[in-house]
Amino acid sequence: MIIAEEVQNESQKKEFLEFPARLYQHDKNYIRPRNIDIEDVFNPEKNKFFKSGECVQFLFKNKQNETVGKVAVFVNETYEQKQPTGGFGFFDCINDQETANFIFDHCKNWLQQRGMEAMDGPINFGERDKFWGLVIEGFVEPLYGMNYNFPYYKDLFENYGFKIYFEQLCFSRPIFAAVSRVFTVMHAKHSKNPEISARPMTKDKLGKFAKDFTEIYNRAWAAHGEGKCMEESKVLKMFKTMKPIINEHISWFVYENEKPIAMWMNLPDTNQWFKYLNGKFGLWEKIKFLWIKKFKKNEKMVGLVFGVVPEWQRKGLEGYMIWEGTQHLRKHTDFKVTEMQWIGDFNPKMIKIAENLDTTVTRKLATYRYLFDENKEFERHPKLL
Repeated sequence: MIIAEEVQNESQKKEFLEFPARLYQHDKNYIRPRNIDIEDVFNPEKNKFFKSGECVQFLFKNKQNETVGKVAVFVNETYEQKQPTGGFGFFDCINDQETANFIFDHCKNWLQQRGMEAMDGPINFGERDKFWGLVIEGFVEPLYGMNYNFPYYKDLFENYGFKIYFEQLCFSRPIFAAVSRVFTVMHAKHSKNPEISARPMTKDKLGKFAKDFTEIYNRAWAAHGEGKCMEESKVLKMFKTMKPIINEHISWFVYENEKPIAMWMNLPDTNQWFKYLNGKFGLWEKIKFLWIKKFKKNEKMVGLVFGVVPEWQRKGLEGYMIWEGTQHLRKHTDFKVTEMQWIGDFNPKMIKIAENLDTTVTRKLATYRYLFDENKEFERHPKLL
């Protein structure tokens, strides 16, 4: 017998955070997320999606009153799909199909009561950049903000009837691996052009780089259907938030006569520091974080954004930028590997770019979908043109 409890009081909120820590306590690859990052998802004052949606957390207890699972289930008006589709995330469960089925049924019933015809999971009640997808290949330490789970979760989902809506591909490469000859050839070519220059992003000029980032991003991606246009003020705010962890050797901009034409944005993987804090980030942990950051080598960096303005695409400029930046960071940092944030398998343009950067797929996550009407035809995420 399993009982569902809606998370309402402080004790239940704490258990929602502590259950995964107990569940994964013997898994060497598990890195506990910061409590604050999870709590902010469920805080209407911090999460703008509450303005257009509803989200409820649940714990699941056995007859001994022991927690055997948890989940957050939600509806979001901005999550536009072919049919009304709800979501669930922050799913954790013991290795028991009956328990998982109970949790999935509970989510289904909750969503049906709100007019939904399908559910996607595990996803976030928010943007896709955090807590999105189920790991199905590459069970290694997660990047900051990335989900992690046991391999048996895949069976729990698929045995219930979930199907993969899209796969999330994570591309990576060792920093000191041989660089494609195309990159070095293109670097040699563009280095001869006195109008072309490359420079790393520095903390003392965040305003300038925010402006340059906005121009490149909106011309390279947003204007071509790959994302939303970004505002310079919001980019600057984001850069200022990131300032404590910005490494001045790993984010690069390319200019043609001082006009920004390309960028390669990276950050240290903060999970390599946060993993020593056990999910907490109070005053003591912040002091400890600063000490760890200063004395503990971080060997993994994360690729956030890569972009080249349209008129400079397919001219080898990415090779010039990658090799220019790589030579520099090899000398000035301790990084040994770079991994890009996930790319959906529905996005062949971005996948091609990742492959051209001389990377390989090192982990996969999956966004699963379950249609409540079993007679309805299941469709994968449409491909982007």
